[in-house]
Amino acid sequence: MPLPKRGEVWQVDFGLAAKVRPALVVSVAILENERALYAVMPHTTALWGTRFEVPLAIRWLEKGAFDGQGIRPVPSKVFLRRLGALTTEQMATIEASIAHWFGLASR
Repeated sequence: MPLPKRGEVWQVDFGLAAKVRPALVVSVAILENERALYAVMPHTTALWGTRFEVPLAIRWLEKGAFDGQGIRPVPSKVFLRRLGALTTEQMATIEASIAHWFGLASR
């Protein structure tokens, strides 16, 4: 199976409680001497209306948003299949939300 890349959306198995759902890879590529962990931002259809939810119109995903407050590390074994990739513009919106959540920039 190919390795996940930044900007790609994969079907990810988050375990029994969190279930299988789409998630965006937001971390950079890992090197051979680094732990095989990827930072992902889950996609949700259960919106709370927070400032850290990023709704994007993507034809191959249900209507919803990527949840910036749900960013978590996952091992490579939980990636089930690649669904697609975001555009540069869409990733810029995601990156701005992450920067805001971590206090790296203001919106």
